[in-house]
Amino acid sequence: AGVQAQVASAAETAVAVRSAEPRAGAVAAALGEGALVKTWAMRGTLHAMTPATAAAVLPVIASGRTWEKPSWQKAFGASPRTVAALAGAVGEILADAALTRAELVDALLADPAFAELGAELRSGWGALLKPLAWQGVLCHGPADGNRVTFTSPRALIPGWAGALPVEEAAPQAIRAYLGAYGPAGPEVFDAWLTRNSLRKTVVRGWFAALGDELVPVDVEGRAGFVLAEHADELAATAPAAGVHLLGPFDQYILGPGTADTALLPKAHRAEVSRAAGWIAPLVVRDGRVAGTWEFDGDEVVVSLFDGAPSPEGLDAAVTRLAEATGRDRLRAAVSAAR
Repeated sequence: AGVQAQVASAAETAVAVRSAEPRAGAVAAALGEGALVKTWAMRGTLHAMTPATAAAVLPVIASGRTWEKPSWQKAFGASPRTVAALAGAVGEILADAALTRAELVDALLADPAFAELGAELRSGWGALLKPLAWQGVLCHGPADGNRVTFTSPRALIPGWAGALPVEEAAPQAIRAYLGAYGPAGPEVFDAWLTRNSLRKTVVRGWFAALGDELVPVDVEGRAGFVLAEHADELAATAPAAGVHLLGPFDQYILGPGTADTALLPKAHRAEVSRAAGWIAPLVVRDGRVAGTWEFDGDEVVVSLFDGAPSPEGLDAAVTRLAEATGRDRLRAAVSAAR
């Protein structure tokens, strides 16, 4: 269901550590070919996704109409009518062009209707641009050196047919999420997608409408759903064993969320979810987050929770990380968690 791409290197690492034969710059290459699209999506963060995933998740996010809420309008100084006007203007400007943010903002500010929005349009957070991304008006375009560009998905992606109607998109988005992160329920799905900005009754209705495609399950007292096609295989699968090193902003923790105490002990959440929205690289042991790590020269400094000893299999995980990140040689150094 996509990889978070706020930090481009984190998206590359996420894909590389899961690839049988990691390729340097694989995400960037796929973006350049139109096989992936990068845009503001889940939880208002940048993600790299297949066009089919984008066509499903974006209209579901947009259906929440976040920009019409009084709190959003107060924070960013734009009414729903202004956002609609921006969408129309940006759609025309980017129809056959790829512009840097500065170029796009200059083009918009040439219209007196947007003259007071300069500061918000230039903001690195992209608050006024996110609703346009969710509506399929813009996405990231080809890089201009080290500068980000924006363009229209229709101009970038071969055969882009546009976002799906929400009644078609929601089932596809739910299937994609449960296929990657199930078992889960409607509230967890919406937390991943919109930080619970959608109406609970609407999301529950989408789940209910999938009928026999979903199977309700109970995992140690936690209720959720899995795809019916996966139910028998999951029931017969033994718990995972082994050690994995995953990069920052990894989907393994972002999919279920850092508040999932079955995956990440509550006492150690702050060591993973840090200041300014930083999500630390993960040590995963037997399927659960057991610590964090960071590079220090040719060392992988591993901080295990609760002073745990170095787990068996850590050296193999470090070797795997070296292959995935294109480093010649790495060695593990274990320290107590902060």
